[in-house]
Amino acid sequence: MASINDQPESMKKLMDMLESHFGHHCEIVLHDLMLDYEHTIVDIRNGHITGRKIGDCGSNLGLEVLRGTVVDGDRYNYITHTKDGRILRSSSMYYHDGDQVIGCLCINSDITDAVRYESYLHANNNYSLDIDEKKEVFATDIKQLLEHFIAEGQRIIGKPPILMSKEEKLAFLKYLDDSGVFLITKSSERIGEFLGISKGTLYTYLETLRNGGEGNGTKNGH
Repeated sequence: MASINDQPESMKKLMDMLESHFGHHCEIVLHDLMLDYEHTIVDIRNGHITGRKIGDCGSNLGLEVLRGTVVDGDRYNYITHTKDGRILRSSSMYYHDGDQVIGCLCINSDITDAVRYESYLHANNNYSLDIDEKKEVFATDIKQLLEHFIAEGQRIIGKPPILMSKEEKLAFLKYLDDSGVFLITKSSERIGEFLGISKGTLYTYLETLRNGGEGNGTKNGH
């Protein structure tokens, strides 16, 4: 295919299909990059999204591809913004004839309202996927809760107990102590076993912490 217009019926069918599938909130643009860059758009559906029409120019990204600054210009599922602040989820695919870039098909879905609704739901639900945010854990038994704290403590330190230094073990125990873990009956036995230390050593470490000693070997400053 030496030109994007070599197969006009096939391209029109593709544009019709995409327009029908994605609906009026999605702009589909076909560029003929063999034309002057001021007038590359040869077909556009739902041009109200960016305010463009047939005969208008390509974008800055297309220029970079034509110039050779960007070798593979295909980009999928990226975010762009219009001049009036609309938020678009975009994809661009380039057509080639050998080494020559001859055309480009672009899809721009207007997700502005969806993002606003997403923001509303986030504020309303007060939910976050931030792994560093403390979350309430609903365990079915106390042993399960204890194991959660042990696993979380190891995640904070960032290494298994066999590789922990004394300072890191103190930091691990400080997290557990601050979390109230030692209020759980027989928790010290399980924690000593996990760390590979005796009950006496465990109590010595705890006494050090509670008298002002600090573990400082965590990965993120705990």
